[in-house]
Amino acid sequence: MENSSQQAFLIFEKGSLQGKKVPIIKASTIIGRGGRNTQCDIVLPERQVSRQHAEIYVDQGRYYLRDLGSKNGTYLNGQSLQGAVEISDNDEIQIALCEHVRFVGADATLPLSEIFPPFRLRLDAQTRQVWIGTVEISPPLSPAQYRLLELLFEPVGTVRSRDEIVSAVWAEAEKDGVTEQAIDALVRRLRERLAEVAPDGKYVLTVRGHGFRLDPSGGQ
Repeated sequence: MENSSQQAFLIFEKGSLQGKKVPIIKASTIIGRGGRNTQCDIVLPERQVSRQHAEIYVDQGRYYLRDLGSKNGTYLNGQSLQGAVEISDNDEIQIALCEHVRFVGADATLPLSEIFPPFRLRLDAQTRQVWIGTVEISPPLSPAQYRLLELLFEPVGTVRSRDEIVSAVWAEAEKDGVTEQAIDALVRRLRERLAEVAPDGKYVLTVRGHGFRLDPSGGQ
């Protein structure tokens, strides 16, 4: 059975996020390499990609793509982008010619499983329960582990920096004393807890030089 996705997506066909499907859930989505003091919604850790490379934004229900003055350019269906251009379902976006991305419009009629496969990893924000498939993680994650998982979960595919993790996980009075070793230890323990249920899954991924991101499918 086919139905409308009701959600615009980017499908990464070639490059650092190949195989990933990322929903566009904000009015403005910044794509780039990121870095210190530079925030991006979708981080592409390629040297050819500028720190803030391109933007996808929504205006009156329509989606537009614009280059943000990048060094190596943004391309739409093979043409170099000049100014802001409206994008449509199945358009191909190239970021610095090294990242190939397919745009799936919110009104696309496709089996939802083709756009975004069911997550193996799920969580309930009210009860703080976590499942992998049909198996609940028990005993529950510690408060710090859950806060880290919750930060990584939304929006899917977002790379979270160490500074963001400290802000989300530790209390204000503790933040100044948090070391990289403490962050790594928290990430390692969260991975261990997830592995208790799914030893073959790879859920919390390291993006070198940038931080961590979540793959709710576990690489399946």
